[in-house]
Amino acid sequence: MEFKINGKIVHSVEELCSEVTPEFAKFVSEWFSDSDYMIAQTSGSTGTPKTIQLLKSDMRASARMTNAFFNINQTSTFLLSLSPNYIAGKMMIVRWLEAGAEMIEQKPSSNPLQQPLQSRITLSAMVPSQVINVLNDTVSLQQLSKIDNIIIGGAPLDFATEKQISETSVNAYATYGMTETLSHVALRKIGADKEYFALNGVTFEQDSRECLVINVPHLSVKRLVTNDIVTLTDNTHFIWRGRYDNVINSGGVKIFPEEIEKLIEPYISQRFYIIGTPDTVWGEVCTLVIEGEEWSREKQQNLLAQLKGVLPKHKAPKQIKFLPQFAETISGKVKRVVCFN
Repeated sequence: MEFKINGKIVHSVEELCSEVTPEFAKFVSEWFSDSDYMIAQTSGSTGTPKTIQLLKSDMRASARMTNAFFNINQTSTFLLSLSPNYIAGKMMIVRWLEAGAEMIEQKPSSNPLQQPLQSRITLSAMVPSQVINVLNDTVSLQQLSKIDNIIIGGAPLDFATEKQISETSVNAYATYGMTETLSHVALRKIGADKEYFALNGVTFEQDSRECLVINVPHLSVKRLVTNDIVTLTDNTHFIWRGRYDNVINSGGVKIFPEEIEKLIEPYISQRFYIIGTPDTVWGEVCTLVIEGEEWSREKQQNLLAQLKGVLPKHKAPKQIKFLPQFAETISGKVKRVVCFN
């Protein structure tokens, strides 16, 4: 038994645990236990986070699929900058174990590239907030050139950040997946593709709601129905449109808030989202929710008028609500408040 960790080679699980953080050591100890399962927590993006059991055999199968796509082998190096307490961090460790590669572990931080990288990185995983901090720091941006591939998940990336990272040398991919699928089952090349493409062996279909159904023959679950509304190009490619839970029904017309948010992003510097609020005539209308202190009435009216010029009439927000601070999931995804007094 041999593990390459933080520039050292160790030959036992006990030695490995002494070289890593307590969270990493806890995962490794559980991984090499006699149990067939690992315990994981969902992100809570659609409700209260819940604890689920994951088969280790499923985790190995998922790891091998990702390693194959990125041509990862014993000569590769992983950079772990996510917490092993959650699925993204757990799966980075499993990929490393399956490949017999080198691992560089960093304590999770808002900017994982503040310290110089001593070797070239084959694969790193980050959440959008980490990517934004890296791109906005000169030293960290230079370190980014030492990474071949980066997978970004947990929350959507805004257009400006996607454009910025696509202008660097790193191959950056947005991921699609969830705890139940053992991290990602599809990727989208940032700066090149609008579509997500399935990893080898995964196929897609839609249910009657136009929501994505994932066929994963390599996992014990086999088939998973999601609440993600998509446009299906073929059985291995899709364009993500939004969450079924978030759809606004205005006068019988389905409106996808996430699509509106992409269009109006350049006009609002603060964090925001679109929700549907009750209306006596239309059933629901679009309402813009902005993070921060309430604006003056004049400033609000000016923005609403501006947005009417870039959106179809039925999609333009009719009012603006403000929240001092948005609630977030553990992965940094904004939780939408859908009820205001």
